[in-house]
Amino acid sequence: MSGTQTTQTDAEGDLEATDRFESVRERFDRIDREITRQMNRLGIPVLRVALGIVFVWFGGLKVVGGSPAAELVASTVYVVPAEVFVPILGVWEVLIGLCLLYRPLIRVGILLLFLQMPGTFLPIVLLPDVVFTTFPFGLTVEGQYIVKNLVIIGAALVVGGTVREDAEK
Repeated sequence: MSGTQTTQTDAEGDLEATDRFESVRERFDRIDREITRQMNRLGIPVLRVALGIVFVWFGGLKVVGGSPAAELVASTVYVVPAEVFVPILGVWEVLIGLCLLYRPLIRVGILLLFLQMPGTFLPIVLLPDVVFTTFPFGLTVEGQYIVKNLVIIGAALVVGGTVREDAEK
């Protein structure tokens, strides 16, 4: 085989490898685009339902006396007896969850959620010894329970930010 033929054969092989790579890349891009489209379509509704479930669940536990957060709530809000306040807070949270699950009431649910959220951070100020192992970064389990509310606030902002768009469609 001459040098020209070898070079031509090598070039054809390189071209085939490049074509195969481009084909794989195009397939990956199509799949990735479809996955992204589905995530965009489903993300906010799933987030809204997940928020609703969390609020119904956590609130329901407070109503029936099974919440691991009841003691923390009772220690934070000591002006109202815990046996009165914790179930009322539970009902409030269940209402938030139900409003988030029932689309016409999403705005009401978001409002109730944002009225309730500042109270969830009170233990950071009122009970720092319960929230921190080492201030400001070492969190106890209770502290982690409180800080996770930042994610709930972010999710509520995303869901609440789309309410008008959904109503106008």
